[in-house]
Amino acid sequence: MNRPIGNKEIKIIQYLMLAVLLVLVFAVSAYAGRMRRAENSEKSSDRTENAEAAKDGNNTGDAGASGDADTSGQTEENQGTQKAESGSKGTIVLDAGHGGFDPGVCGASGVAERELNLVFAKKLEALLAEEGYRVVQTRPTEAGLYDKEQTHKKAQDMQRRCAVIEKEQPLLTVSIHQNSYPDSSVSGPQVFYFAQSKEGERLASCIQDCMNEQLAVEKPKSHKGNDSYYILKRSAGTAVIVECGFLTNPDEEAKLKDETYQDRVVRAICDGILNYLKEDSDP
Repeated sequence: MNRPIGNKEIKIIQYLMLAVLLVLVFAVSAYAGRMRRAENSEKSSDRTENAEAAKDGNNTGDAGASGDADTSGQTEENQGTQKAESGSKGTIVLDAGHGGFDPGVCGASGVAERELNLVFAKKLEALLAEEGYRVVQTRPTEAGLYDKEQTHKKAQDMQRRCAVIEKEQPLLTVSIHQNSYPDSSVSGPQVFYFAQSKEGERLASCIQDCMNEQLAVEKPKSHKGNDSYYILKRSAGTAVIVECGFLTNPDEEAKLKDETYQDRVVRAICDGILNYLKEDSDP
Protein backbone atom coordinates (compact mmCIF):
# COMPACT_ATOMS: atom_id res chain seq x y z
CA MET A 1 0.00 0.00 0.00
CA ASN A 2 1.50 3.38 -1.06
CA ARG A 3 2.18 5.93 1.60
CA PRO A 4 0.55 9.32 1.06
CA ILE A 5 2.97 12.12 0.10
CA GLY A 6 3.75 14.19 3.11
CA ASN A 7 4.14 17.92 3.43
CA LYS A 8 7.92 17.63 3.38
CA GLU A 9 7.94 15.85 0.01
CA ILE A 10 5.49 18.40 -1.45
CA LYS A 11 7.77 21.27 -0.47
CA ILE A 12 10.77 19.52 -2.02
CA ILE A 13 8.84 19.06 -5.29
CA GLN A 14 7.81 22.73 -5.26
CA TYR A 15 11.44 23.81 -4.72
CA LEU A 16 12.54 21.60 -7.61
CA MET A 17 9.86 23.02 -9.92
CA LEU A 18 10.81 26.55 -8.94
CA ALA A 19 14.47 25.81 -9.62
CA VAL A 20 13.63 24.37 -13.05
CA LEU A 21 11.50 27.43 -13.83
CA LEU A 22 14.33 29.81 -12.84
CA VAL A 23 16.78 27.89 -15.02
CA LEU A 24 14.39 28.13 -17.97
CA VAL A 25 13.88 31.89 -17.44
CA PHE A 26 17.63 32.45 -17.27
CA ALA A 27 18.23 30.40 -20.41
CA VAL A 28 15.54 32.24 -22.39
CA SER A 29 16.88 35.62 -21.23
CA ALA A 30 20.43 34.72 -22.20
CA TYR A 31 19.28 33.54 -25.63
CA ALA A 32 17.31 36.73 -26.23
CA GLY A 33 20.32 38.81 -25.23
CA ARG A 34 22.54 37.01 -27.71
CA MET A 35 19.98 37.57 -30.47
CA ARG A 36 19.73 41.30 -29.71
CA ARG A 37 23.52 41.67 -29.73
CA ALA A 38 23.73 39.86 -33.06
CA GLU A 39 20.98 42.04 -34.54
CA ASN A 40 22.60 45.27 -33.32
CA SER A 41 25.93 44.16 -34.71
CA GLU A 42 24.33 43.51 -38.10
CA LYS A 43 22.60 46.92 -38.11
CA SER A 44 25.83 48.65 -37.16
CA SER A 45 27.58 46.94 -40.04
CA ASP A 46 24.79 47.99 -42.43
CA ARG A 47 25.02 51.62 -41.28
CA THR A 48 28.76 51.63 -41.85
CA GLU A 49 28.35 50.16 -45.34
CA ASN A 50 25.57 52.64 -46.19
CA ALA A 51 27.67 55.57 -44.98
CA GLU A 52 30.59 54.48 -47.12
CA ALA A 53 28.31 53.99 -50.12
CA ALA A 54 26.77 57.45 -49.64
CA LYS A 55 30.22 58.98 -49.36
CA ASP A 56 31.33 57.32 -52.57
CA GLY A 57 28.10 58.35 -54.32
CA ASN A 58 28.50 62.02 -53.36
CA ASN A 59 32.06 62.03 -54.62
CA THR A 60 31.35 60.30 -57.91
CA GLY A 61 27.98 59.02 -59.08
CA ASP A 62 25.68 61.65 -57.54
CA ALA A 63 27.77 64.55 -58.78
CA GLY A 64 27.94 63.09 -62.25
CA ALA A 65 24.21 62.48 -62.41
CA SER A 66 23.30 66.04 -61.49
CA GLY A 67 26.01 67.64 -63.56
CA ASP A 68 27.47 69.55 -60.63
CA ALA A 69 28.32 68.65 -57.07
CA ASP A 70 26.74 70.61 -54.21
CA THR A 71 29.21 73.42 -53.45
CA SER A 72 27.43 74.65 -50.31
CA GLY A 73 29.94 75.86 -47.76
CA GLN A 74 32.92 75.79 -50.11
CA THR A 75 35.70 78.33 -49.85
CA GLU A 76 36.58 80.54 -52.80
CA GLU A 77 39.56 78.28 -53.51
CA ASN A 78 37.25 75.25 -53.69
CA GLN A 79 34.93 77.09 -56.08
CA GLY A 80 37.88 77.99 -58.27
CA THR A 81 38.82 74.32 -58.51
CA GLN A 82 35.28 73.40 -59.48
CA LYS A 83 35.25 76.07 -62.19
CA ALA A 84 38.37 74.59 -63.76
CA GLU A 85 37.00 71.05 -63.57
CA SER A 86 33.62 71.99 -65.07
CA GLY A 87 35.23 73.73 -68.04
CA SER A 88 33.27 76.94 -67.46
CA LYS A 89 34.21 80.28 -66.01
CA GLY A 90 31.88 79.70 -63.07
CA THR A 91 28.24 79.79 -62.11
CA ILE A 92 25.95 82.82 -62.16
CA VAL A 93 22.44 82.67 -60.71
CA LEU A 94 19.66 84.68 -62.34
CA ASP A 95 16.47 85.29 -60.39
CA ALA A 96 13.37 86.32 -62.33
CA GLY A 97 11.31 88.11 -59.71
CA HIS A 98 7.69 87.20 -58.87
CA GLY A 99 5.87 84.44 -60.78
CA GLY A 100 2.87 82.18 -60.36
CA PHE A 101 0.14 83.78 -58.26
CA ASP A 102 2.33 86.89 -57.79
CA PRO A 103 2.27 89.12 -60.91
CA GLY A 104 4.38 91.91 -59.45
CA VAL A 105 3.75 95.34 -61.00
CA CYS A 106 1.22 95.57 -63.84
CA GLY A 107 1.60 98.23 -66.53
CA ALA A 108 -1.19 100.33 -68.00
CA SER A 109 -1.32 97.99 -71.01
CA GLY A 110 -1.88 95.02 -68.69
CA VAL A 111 1.57 93.48 -69.03
CA ALA A 112 2.65 91.81 -65.78
CA GLU A 113 6.11 92.22 -64.31
CA ARG A 114 6.49 88.46 -63.81
CA GLU A 115 6.30 87.96 -67.60
CA LEU A 116 8.90 90.58 -68.45
CA ASN A 117 11.24 89.47 -65.68
CA LEU A 118 11.43 85.99 -67.16
CA VAL A 119 11.97 87.36 -70.67
CA PHE A 120 14.89 89.51 -69.51
CA ALA A 121 16.37 86.70 -67.40
CA LYS A 122 16.37 84.24 -70.32
CA LYS A 123 17.89 86.77 -72.71
CA LEU A 124 20.59 87.53 -70.15
CA GLU A 125 21.23 83.81 -69.67
CA ALA A 126 21.94 83.43 -73.39
CA LEU A 127 24.50 86.24 -73.35
CA LEU A 128 26.29 84.94 -70.25
CA ALA A 129 26.37 81.41 -71.64
CA GLU A 130 28.06 82.76 -74.78
CA GLU A 131 30.72 84.26 -72.50
CA GLY A 132 31.41 80.83 -71.01
CA TYR A 133 29.46 81.01 -67.76
CA ARG A 134 27.15 78.36 -66.39
CA VAL A 135 23.79 80.00 -65.64
CA VAL A 136 21.18 78.75 -63.16
CA GLN A 137 17.69 80.24 -63.14
CA THR A 138 15.82 80.20 -59.83
CA ARG A 139 12.53 80.45 -61.75
CA PRO A 140 12.90 78.98 -65.26
CA THR A 141 9.14 79.03 -65.96
CA GLU A 142 6.10 81.22 -65.27
CA ALA A 143 5.41 79.21 -62.11
CA GLY A 144 6.42 80.39 -58.66
CA LEU A 145 8.60 78.37 -56.27
CA TYR A 146 5.92 77.34 -53.80
CA ASP A 147 3.61 74.40 -53.13
CA LYS A 148 -0.01 74.87 -54.22
CA GLU A 149 -1.36 73.93 -50.79
CA GLN A 150 1.06 76.25 -48.99
CA THR A 151 -0.65 79.02 -46.98
CA HIS A 152 2.32 81.39 -47.00
CA LYS A 153 3.23 81.08 -50.67
CA LYS A 154 5.32 84.24 -50.93
CA ALA A 155 7.47 83.33 -47.93
CA GLN A 156 8.12 79.83 -49.28
CA ASP A 157 8.84 81.22 -52.73
CA MET A 158 11.51 83.58 -51.40
CA GLN A 159 13.04 80.93 -49.16
CA ARG A 160 13.40 78.54 -52.06
CA ARG A 161 15.05 81.17 -54.23
CA CYS A 162 17.63 81.71 -51.50
CA ALA A 163 18.04 77.94 -51.18
CA VAL A 164 18.98 77.72 -54.87
CA ILE A 165 21.59 80.43 -54.39
CA GLU A 166 22.93 78.72 -51.25
CA LYS A 167 23.24 75.41 -53.07
CA GLU A 168 24.93 76.81 -56.18
CA GLN A 169 27.40 79.11 -54.36
CA PRO A 170 27.63 81.28 -57.52
CA LEU A 171 30.10 83.97 -58.46
CA LEU A 172 27.19 86.39 -58.21
CA THR A 173 23.40 86.59 -58.30
CA VAL A 174 21.30 89.03 -60.32
CA SER A 175 17.59 89.37 -59.53
CA ILE A 176 15.59 90.88 -62.39
CA HIS A 177 12.62 93.19 -61.68
CA GLN A 178 10.54 96.05 -63.13
CA ASN A 179 9.92 99.17 -61.05
CA SER A 180 6.89 101.29 -60.11
CA TYR A 181 6.21 104.72 -58.63
CA PRO A 182 3.10 106.86 -57.98
CA ASP A 183 4.51 109.62 -60.21
CA SER A 184 4.18 108.21 -63.73
CA SER A 185 6.86 110.55 -65.07
CA VAL A 186 9.63 108.74 -63.16
CA SER A 187 11.71 106.46 -65.39
CA GLY A 188 15.09 104.80 -65.77
CA PRO A 189 16.84 101.65 -64.56
CA GLN A 190 18.26 101.35 -61.06
CA VAL A 191 20.39 98.71 -59.34
CA PHE A 192 20.12 97.85 -55.64
CA TYR A 193 22.63 96.05 -53.44
CA PHE A 194 22.74 94.92 -49.81
CA ALA A 195 23.93 97.96 -47.88
CA GLN A 196 26.53 95.97 -45.91
CA SER A 197 28.06 94.26 -48.95
CA LYS A 198 31.12 95.89 -50.49
CA GLU A 199 31.16 93.41 -53.36
CA GLY A 200 27.45 93.93 -53.90
CA GLU A 201 28.04 97.67 -54.12
CA ARG A 202 30.84 97.18 -56.64
CA LEU A 203 28.72 94.88 -58.82
CA ALA A 204 25.77 97.28 -58.65
CA SER A 205 28.01 100.18 -59.66
CA CYS A 206 29.35 98.29 -62.69
CA ILE A 207 25.87 97.36 -63.92
CA GLN A 208 24.38 100.79 -63.20
CA ASP A 209 27.14 102.55 -65.14
CA CYS A 210 26.67 100.32 -68.19
CA MET A 211 22.90 100.72 -68.16
CA ASN A 212 23.02 104.50 -67.80
CA GLU A 213 25.51 104.81 -70.64
CA GLN A 214 24.26 102.20 -73.12
CA LEU A 215 20.56 103.03 -72.67
CA ALA A 216 21.23 106.77 -72.90
CA VAL A 217 19.17 107.46 -69.77
CA GLU A 218 18.07 111.11 -69.66
CA LYS A 219 18.00 111.33 -65.88
CA PRO A 220 20.41 108.61 -64.81
CA LYS A 221 20.01 107.12 -61.35
CA SER A 222 22.74 105.94 -59.01
CA HIS A 223 23.01 102.43 -57.62
CA LYS A 224 21.54 102.28 -54.14
CA GLY A 225 22.11 100.31 -50.94
CA ASN A 226 19.24 98.54 -49.21
CA ASP A 227 19.06 96.48 -46.03
CA SER A 228 15.47 95.18 -46.19
CA TYR A 229 15.00 93.44 -49.57
CA TYR A 230 14.76 89.72 -48.77
CA ILE A 231 16.79 88.42 -51.71
CA LEU A 232 19.65 90.79 -50.86
CA LYS A 233 19.54 90.31 -47.09
CA ARG A 234 19.10 86.54 -46.97
CA SER A 235 20.94 85.19 -50.02
CA ALA A 236 24.52 83.95 -49.82
CA GLY A 237 27.34 85.73 -51.62
CA THR A 238 27.24 88.77 -53.88
CA ALA A 239 23.76 89.72 -55.10
CA VAL A 240 22.03 92.70 -56.70
CA ILE A 241 18.51 93.57 -57.81
CA VAL A 242 18.24 95.16 -61.25
CA GLU A 243 15.09 97.24 -61.79
CA CYS A 244 15.08 97.46 -65.59
CA GLY A 245 12.63 100.35 -65.74
CA PHE A 246 9.25 101.70 -64.58
CA LEU A 247 6.09 99.99 -65.78
CA THR A 248 4.17 102.90 -64.28
CA ASN A 249 5.69 105.18 -66.94
CA PRO A 250 3.72 104.58 -70.19
CA ASP A 251 6.63 105.48 -72.47
CA GLU A 252 9.09 103.27 -70.60
CA GLU A 253 6.54 100.46 -70.40
CA ALA A 254 6.30 100.48 -74.18
CA LYS A 255 10.09 100.26 -74.47
CA LEU A 256 10.34 97.44 -71.93
CA LYS A 257 7.91 95.42 -74.06
CA ASP A 258 9.95 96.03 -77.21
CA GLU A 259 12.35 93.19 -78.04
CA THR A 260 15.02 95.46 -79.48
CA TYR A 261 15.09 97.53 -76.29
CA GLN A 262 15.05 94.34 -74.19
CA ASP A 263 18.18 93.20 -76.01
CA ARG A 264 19.87 96.52 -75.24
CA VAL A 265 18.95 96.23 -71.56
CA VAL A 266 20.34 92.72 -71.13
CA ARG A 267 23.46 93.64 -73.12
CA ALA A 268 24.11 96.47 -70.68
CA ILE A 269 23.52 94.21 -67.66
CA CYS A 270 25.80 91.56 -69.12
CA ASP A 271 28.58 94.07 -69.82
CA GLY A 272 28.29 95.37 -66.26
CA ILE A 273 28.66 91.82 -64.92
CA LEU A 274 31.66 91.16 -67.17
CA ASN A 275 33.30 94.42 -66.05
CA TYR A 276 32.84 93.41 -62.42
CA LEU A 277 34.29 89.94 -62.99
CA LYS A 278 37.20 91.38 -64.97
CA GLU A 279 38.05 93.74 -62.12
CA ASP A 280 37.75 90.83 -59.72
CA SER A 281 40.24 88.77 -61.71
CA ASP A 282 42.77 91.54 -62.33
CA PRO A 283 45.91 91.28 -60.17
